[in-house]
Amino acid sequence: MTVTIGDLTLHVRDTGHGTPVLLLHGWPDTGDLWQHQSRSLVAAGYRTIVPDLRGFGASSKPSDVAAYAAPALVDDVVGILDALGVGRAHIVGHDWGAAIAWMTAAFAPERVTSVTALSVGHPSSFALAGWEQRQRSWYMLLFQFPDVAEQWLSADGFRNLREWSSHPRIEQVVERLSEPGVLTASLGVYRANVPPETLLVPRVLPPITAPAMGVWSSDDFALTEESMTNSAKFVTGPWRYERLEGAGHWLQLDAPAQVGDLLLDFLRSVQPPN
Repeated sequence: MTVTIGDLTLHVRDTGHGTPVLLLHGWPDTGDLWQHQSRSLVAAGYRTIVPDLRGFGASSKPSDVAAYAAPALVDDVVGILDALGVGRAHIVGHDWGAAIAWMTAAFAPERVTSVTALSVGHPSSFALAGWEQRQRSWYMLLFQFPDVAEQWLSADGFRNLREWSSHPRIEQVVERLSEPGVLTASLGVYRANVPPETLLVPRVLPPITAPAMGVWSSDDFALTEESMTNSAKFVTGPWRYERLEGAGHWLQLDAPAQVGDLLLDFLRSVQPPN
């Protein structure tokens, strides 16, 4: 189905019945990243809502970088819930989807039953995570340069992307990013939200009052464990941390059953607000 948000349309998969769970993907993925977890959640009696974020998949791809700024991404989450008649949902995000989940929980807490962040910690924690995290985040600076980033990623059959990311579904990713305009659109979220100065200065957000869980995987090439564990400092609600051994950045694909079990265990533990 499609959901209209202002001038844009978002492709959304709405499956199952029961308590709603909104699953947000990151770069360079689509909502298909969640197919294993969505199935297990639906089988357990949850309703899963899985969009392609703006700039990705079958959703609109604005050419204006400003269209990918954080307020618009949070508005998309709220707009999807409004369009589907959902007052409040569990929000689960990975990579950029995790950042959006944190920001939604901070700025629209009345719409969030709980927040689960995979890989990416709270934005303030990320900025304070130290030198190792800054080293791992070198690509965020590269991605700021139009044409240069596109050339680096796509040259020689996307060789650099293949070798650097080791994405488990790299052939599908490359096929999608090879379509005209898709790679540039996908980079909009970096260009609108992480100019170099923001990597060093923590974002000031309202505290996270909803129950929150952070999940980090030991073989993540892009994020440090500290950037996730220190998220606890910015959560005033119940906090839970889980570490998955042997899984890479795309833990939903490397450890699908483990991620699904963690989600179910956490969601079942959350007491819905009155």
